[in-house]
Amino acid sequence: MAKKKSVSKKNTALCSAESYKNKIVTFLSACDKKLMSVSDLESKCRTKKQGRDNFLKAFDELRTEGVIMMKKGMKTGLCSRLGVLCGTVTRLSRTFGFAEADNGTEYFIPGKYMLGAMPGDKVLIVNIASRSGQPEGEIIDIISFGSSQLTGTIEIIDGQPYLVPDSAARNHITIVKEKSVSFRNGDKVIAEIVFRGRRHAEHTVKITGVFGSSDSAAACAASILVNHGAPSEFPDDVLKEARKIAEGGVQDYSFNNREDLRNMTVFTIDGAESKDLDDAVSVSRKDNGWLLGVHIADVSHYVKGNSAIDKEAMRRGTSIYYADQVIPMLPKELSNGICSLNPDEDRLTLSAFMELDSRGELIFYRFCKSAVRSRVKGVYSEINTILRGEEAEEIRRKYEHVRDDIFLMNELADLLIAKRKQRSAPDIYTAESRLVISENGVCTDVLPRERGKAEQIIEEFMLIANEAAAKFAGEKKIPFVYRIHESPPEEKTEFLKETLVKIGVEYPHFNEFKPCHAAAVLDSVRNTDKYEAVNMLVLRSMAKAKYSSEPLGHFGLALKDYAHFTSPIRRYPDLAIHRIITDVLAGYGNQWLDKRYTGFALNASERSSAAEIRAIAVERECEDCYKAEYMRKHIGEVFDAKISGVTEFGFYAQLLNTVEGLVHIRTLPEGEYDYSAPAALTEKFSGVSYTLGQSVQVICAAVNVSDGLIDFVLND
Repeated sequence: MAKKKSVSKKNTALCSAESYKNKIVTFLSACDKKLMSVSDLESKCRTKKQGRDNFLKAFDELRTEGVIMMKKGMKTGLCSRLGVLCGTVTRLSRTFGFAEADNGTEYFIPGKYMLGAMPGDKVLIVNIASRSGQPEGEIIDIISFGSSQLTGTIEIIDGQPYLVPDSAARNHITIVKEKSVSFRNGDKVIAEIVFRGRRHAEHTVKITGVFGSSDSAAACAASILVNHGAPSEFPDDVLKEARKIAEGGVQDYSFNNREDLRNMTVFTIDGAESKDLDDAVSVSRKDNGWLLGVHIADVSHYVKGNSAIDKEAMRRGTSIYYADQVIPMLPKELSNGICSLNPDEDRLTLSAFMELDSRGELIFYRFCKSAVRSRVKGVYSEINTILRGEEAEEIRRKYEHVRDDIFLMNELADLLIAKRKQRSAPDIYTAESRLVISENGVCTDVLPRERGKAEQIIEEFMLIANEAAAKFAGEKKIPFVYRIHESPPEEKTEFLKETLVKIGVEYPHFNEFKPCHAAAVLDSVRNTDKYEAVNMLVLRSMAKAKYSSEPLGHFGLALKDYAHFTSPIRRYPDLAIHRIITDVLAGYGNQWLDKRYTGFALNASERSSAAEIRAIAVERECEDCYKAEYMRKHIGEVFDAKISGVTEFGFYAQLLNTVEGLVHIRTLPEGEYDYSAPAALTEKFSGVSYTLGQSVQVICAAVNVSDGLIDFVLND
């Protein structure tokens, strides 16, 4: 009897779900690339009636984990043997999507192969023939669902309301009849998927909220924020901490162990609308050079590691700015209050002092905890008038105590600009827009954002402070968060060379593309009608800048050492390295620093890079909606423009005010067009060509505020 009892226990153990997992993997592995029916697999596993639940549980868990796959006809196989990858859908467009495999490879997924998958869904992917040379795949199964929330526009057809989603194929999705939220035709809404089909058009949704009319850029921007998962309100525990910090004020004991710089001439220079003033500057001439001070709000004094505010700041990663709105990384009690270097208020700072010789070379630097009292809230536009000698009397009085310092800063900035050119850093221009928003939240004008000398002064001072911070980390051999910009991928530089040849621009011969080569290309066309086009081509050939715990250098700035140190109110990496520098200054050793910050630096780098990508996408998409809203009032008007991009279906034209629209190929004079990527669209018989950088006249033909799209036609 004892022996029978023992066997019974053994059989029970063999019937556990974990044991079935091992069996399933073993039998499917033996099949190699062949599929096995589920019933045959169940038989091979010797599944008895009482153990079937555990078999099914094991089977489902292996499917969810992406270890095995199912095909029609109830056949299954091992993903690793069948070349099937597990991944996550990252984003969708109108007719295609992208999924990132667990191995880090991003796959382009044509719309017909999406299987109704939504962003966040965990899926199985197989390779298919690529038309572009980039990885292309088909989703063969959805193994777990991500968020069921999506945004879109209401469209009523024959009395029946449908949702046209923003981030999926532009199918009309059926809305369930029960209507708990009131909506109208053309409303921008948020919905929840209540039934999933095998195609996007087969999903069913219920409407849970309304943003407003899809003709309103503000309503569309609100939906974009939701669509990207951008943070909204701060959690209660974060607000509670922030209020407590703000109410405590700057205490006298906070000045202990700090250098008291409150009698030094220090002041901020920002845009007129800025409220989160996190950097101030000071300058003085020395016997053989300069002493530059960059004084940054000591946010790390208030935001302690692993506090509620810190966790929320890391989750947000960065402040998001669009139109006249901001989604701050920190609550306003900190960002606009106790951390902001407001004029005539004592503030705690982390200062970088840099000694530069008469040529602008950095010869010495040091960091210290400090306290400052800003003399004035400097404004770029006002200081620009001073530098031009055109300031009004009111401006003259405002800056009378710092006027000499402004001219000293201008002189030092000229040296730093010259140094940047000497190291052959490519001066790549990026057109930025300034949106004029009315009290009602409507875009009334779009203007190119001007970058005057005051902006250049602050940019140069921040660059050298960032460089000093990275040098500090390298010399101390401590964990750190670096701002890196790797060399362009070889395929992009080869494509750049081919394109330059097509548009008649010489390029320097090279084995390895370096910053000096990019600078040479740009210099060769500066002050010519090809400059904007070549500038755009060079920009598109670049790798994306990101954060890293390894010091890999910055290609665009031609610097070996670079970090982000100067904006801890609005960027988490800056806050992270302030915390590390503070502990170095406090005397903590490398062993302790390594243990405390190695994992932190890696985590902060990866999460901040992802947050930055999200912020850039949000800001760009929102800006497109506001520009479309503005252009709606100018339909039928003629504009001067330059061709800013060429595709097989037409070309993009950019107006002088930075607004960009598409001239579709179907609106061009009738003919047969050859596309020479990405330089030109040429009619075969007439030879008429539309080339990157070419000046054209266009008419605004149509706009779509919801999608941020503008259509132009040529003015014949």
